[in-house]
Amino acid sequence: MARLQRHLGLFQTTMYGIGLILGAGIYALIGDAAGEAGNTVWISFSLAAIASVFTGLSYAELSSMYPKAAAEYSFVKNAFGSNFPAFIVGWLTLFVAIVSASAIALGFGGYFSNLFGPPVLFCAISVIIALSFVNFIGIRESSSMNIIFTLIEAAGLGMIIWIGMTLFVDVSIDYFDAPQGISGIFSAFTLAFFAYIGFENIANIAEEIRNPKKVLPRAIILAISITAIIYILVSVSAIRVLSWQELDASIAPLADVAKRALGPQAHIAIAAIALFATTNTVLIMLVSGSRILYGISNDKSLPSIFSRIHSKRNTPWAAVLVIGFLSVLFTLVGDLSTVANISVFGIIMVFILVNFSLIWLRFKQPNAERQFKVPLSVKKLPILPVLGIITPVFGAVQFEPYIIMMGMVVVVLGMLFYFAYSKLTKERNRF
Repeated sequence: MARLQRHLGLFQTTMYGIGLILGAGIYALIGDAAGEAGNTVWISFSLAAIASVFTGLSYAELSSMYPKAAAEYSFVKNAFGSNFPAFIVGWLTLFVAIVSASAIALGFGGYFSNLFGPPVLFCAISVIIALSFVNFIGIRESSSMNIIFTLIEAAGLGMIIWIGMTLFVDVSIDYFDAPQGISGIFSAFTLAFFAYIGFENIANIAEEIRNPKKVLPRAIILAISITAIIYILVSVSAIRVLSWQELDASIAPLADVAKRALGPQAHIAIAAIALFATTNTVLIMLVSGSRILYGISNDKSLPSIFSRIHSKRNTPWAAVLVIGFLSVLFTLVGDLSTVANISVFGIIMVFILVNFSLIWLRFKQPNAERQFKVPLSVKKLPILPVLGIITPVFGAVQFEPYIIMMGMVVVVLGMLFYFAYSKLTKERNRF
């Protein structure tokens, strides 16, 4: 019987996580964050890193206990012993993966169209189809491509750090100048927190990692730590080159940083690197989405066809096809900004449930084997997962009521699907 193959070690898994977190967001997000926090934008990214660590540590402990594809689904099911909340979490993570792949593919299309001319939608659909093929070929090939693209992506950010730290050494800046005070720092914190989202998907390739109980926790912590250092250095470097007002007004802030220092050709170079960044993120979201679908199906909560493994490629071919098809379908929506915000609200709900699952398991199974354990507890109550619940809630309340309402609609649709599929399964079993 064909099964997923364990090809990935600590380096590949950590690079997978760094590629997930770095993504394409920092290339545009830092401008909006600077508009809120001014020169203290680096503080916002630092606080967001700390908040990400709270939930990242919960993923690390739970992954050391249950190293399975469809990680969040597995965590919640083992915590509460019920398919229903587990399915809703799985439903939300699938939605996030598909919408993220579609939205970022459109971002790729925008960059590619700007540089070379083809229509944005054509470029977006083409990159999803091409990367779905890479996903089908195998996790080793996907990982190799991810490592190369992540290094190129990090090189672009390294260029920004080099510019800020070496070419603008005499700049006199008040790094504690916050035009909107504490409220601005926390508004930017919410934006920066979203830039770290992605680490959670490291856990979804657990069944393709060698010794996942040890490797996964280390990879999650390393990925968050490395990207936090990069983000903080990039935010400090950017405000050394452009004022926070200029960053806020720019539609491509890091490209404009390079242009100010090195001329128009550097702007093109950063735009080209952004192509690699968007391509890499789409690939990783397609890989993650297909493994989530595979994992839920393998647990019999979705049709078994999605858990079928290709006999030669050892990849979940049916799940790969479905995730690729749905991602293409969502690109036809065009402007996915609202849908993308709904998906972010969805992942916040997932974070809350994952942290709550860890807390529940500490009381329910205090003596269970944990190769990694979140530090700082008061008796059986772990403190950091509690903070991991509070910080996403703080992010969620920043959304417009419409986004929150539509996020709840996605949850309700998942509930309806679950009950309809459960009823259909029971009917089939009766005959």
